[in-house]
Amino acid sequence: MQEFDHIEALWAKAKHTVDVKISADDMLKQAKKDVNAMRTKSLLNIVGMALSIFAFASIWFWYDFNSIFAQLGISIVILAVLLSTYMLYKNHWLIAQNDVTENPNIFVQRLKLYQVQRHQLYNRLYWFYVIAISIGTILYFFEILANLKLILQFVIPILSFGWIILCSTLIRKAVIKREKERIGLLIEKFERISRQFKETE
Repeated sequence: MQEFDHIEALWAKAKHTVDVKISADDMLKQAKKDVNAMRTKSLLNIVGMALSIFAFASIWFWYDFNSIFAQLGISIVILAVLLSTYMLYKNHWLIAQNDVTENPNIFVQRLKLYQVQRHQLYNRLYWFYVIAISIGTILYFFEILANLKLILQFVIPILSFGWIILCSTLIRKAVIKREKERIGLLIEKFERISRQFKETE
């Protein structure tokens, strides 16, 4: 038993003394892969929002509204989604406009700005978005729900606003936390890459 403890102690010591050095090139490849994944996700968000604008706008073509409130409601929803899509595009442009391999320091600055703008997007703009969507949905429901069965007149608003509340609390917090960690790790990687490049010069 003592021999096993001795071997285990030697293994633990050897494990701590081995310093694995990753080259700046390998770190840069990994960081570039992470940035490309972030760019792709950002672009997919923009495409999803753009498709939802067309989906809401198509309601005008498929349904003949009798009330101006329903049309006003859809207009408010489309404007809110349009503004959010524009803000997402502005964020995307920050990380999409330059090559990460050219100057890691410049890219770190852009990532930090991207992080600040994403924080603003999930806090200030998000609440504007939720309030606008809620008002638009309420105005839209005035006409639509009147044509449905009584049970659906209760179920649809409850499910709709329940989903908005769920997105505004649990899902939003989880997304903010995950994105903050991901961008933070990426900033740390690029700062390490910059330091390694300076050391090799």
